[in-house]
Amino acid sequence: MHGSLAQNASLLAAVKSGAAQLSRVDIAVCAPFPYLAQLKQELSASAIKWGAQDVHQLEKGAFTGEVSAAMLADFGCAYVIVGHSERRSIYGESSRLVAEKFAAAQKAGLVPILCVGETLEQREGGTTEAVVAEQLDAVIALAGVQALRKAVVAYEPVWAIGTGKTATSEQAQQVHEFIRKRVAGHDAEVAQGLVILYGGSVKAANAPELFAMADIDGGLIGGAALIAEDFLGICRAG
Repeated sequence: MHGSLAQNASLLAAVKSGAAQLSRVDIAVCAPFPYLAQLKQELSASAIKWGAQDVHQLEKGAFTGEVSAAMLADFGCAYVIVGHSERRSIYGESSRLVAEKFAAAQKAGLVPILCVGETLEQREGGTTEAVVAEQLDAVIALAGVQALRKAVVAYEPVWAIGTGKTATSEQAQQVHEFIRKRVAGHDAEVAQGLVILYGGSVKAANAPELFAMADIDGGLIGGAALIAEDFLGICRAG
């Protein structure tokens, strides 16, 4: 929950300028709902895509304050984040609810960015793979593995978000490899083409090592995306 119209304008201008030199990198910006019109206005003439940070699971109804996938599509959104760890932990979103949001996004033509990941307690308890599997399997059970052809998965260890801590490249790779193998158990072709991002205090300094891993295809960037040069430094590592 950051930004203002003035801050966004400055940030987007800098990112657009820098991104113009990065033809081999796909970039998307996901912003809070009030700023989607600004993203559409500022980014329409660029190669940068945009999206939202959450969505409601139903198409319409008496849900004051909620935003449907169709509404996001009206603003030209290409992506929407579902299942971010803060939505799961603070707002109690279950894996079933996240799966429903995933399906709603795809029905409206959006590409869902499905976030999965474990807490520090779960990692120390040795249940990382079980937690990630449950979160991923809920989507596959509801939408089918073929739905992952038009989706992105983001592994975000909760203990490495906004804490300054980062999973080592090897730790991140292990979970990314697990995700790909889990999907391959259903369909090897889908698994091979699946884009899996890492999100957990990614910075320009650690991005090259992380992105060099076999199953890490890019990053889901949080705090570092609020400073244009930091964000572009990460993009250059891609």
